[in-house]
Amino acid sequence: MWVLFGVIAIVATFINLYMYIAGKDYKLAMAIGLSFTALTLCAEYSLVTEWVKAEDWAALLDVVPSMERVLWILTIISIVLNITPIILERKGKKQ
Repeated sequence: MWVLFGVIAIVATFINLYMYIAGKDYKLAMAIGLSFTALTLCAEYSLVTEWVKAEDWAALLDVVPSMERVLWILTIISIVLNITPIILERKGKKQ
């Protein structure tokens, strides 16, 4: 499930950027991108919870250390890309 949410978040982020470049209202796409980023993190956490309940320590030891870094990096990238149009819009109004 987290993969599906992640793909939707990525697609929504690129739609957000495209709509900004095209001069259209991008805020709904931005909200969708950020929302699905949050849902991706929640789904990943749920997966880890299931592994703990099942006492699947091998899965936890194999996946969690590397996924933790990846999730941090991708979440930061998602936030930066999704708020870039707002920052550019405000910067353009100041000039």
